[in-house]
Amino acid sequence: MRLITPLLLVLALWHGQSLAGIETRQFESPQQEKDYKELVFELRCLVCQNQNLADSNAELAVDLRNEVFRMLKEGKSKQEVLDFMVARYGNFVLYKPPVDRATSLLWFGPVIMLAIGLLIVIVFIRRHRNRPGEDNPDEVIPEDDF
Repeated sequence: MRLITPLLLVLALWHGQSLAGIETRQFESPQQEKDYKELVFELRCLVCQNQNLADSNAELAVDLRNEVFRMLKEGKSKQEVLDFMVARYGNFVLYKPPVDRATSLLWFGPVIMLAIGLLIVIVFIRRHRNRPGEDNPDEVIPEDDF
């Protein structure tokens, strides 16, 4: 019995701490709640390392979640909220930015770098494969090659 009481106290405190960060919001419709959840997962926290608004506890993320909630309560559509955020913060606020001139390197850069790397490896292998005598030290090299 002596061990159970402190254990229950620790569990109660731990459980209470885990609930401290949960936001409760009252939505006017299920569609509004659905839009809110989609938006906070689609929008990036501007001060965090690769986190969306739903996952971040930064002050700016909390402010942006509040702004998204306020705009939806005012009757703005999901697209209007996205347009506002992009106009204010640029495409960086979107977790999946659109493919255009400004973001083309972001979308195609990794593929281009991979292709260049593969090309370098292929050229390196072909050059070293065609050299006689390096792989097989017993191979006789014709004197004309000197």
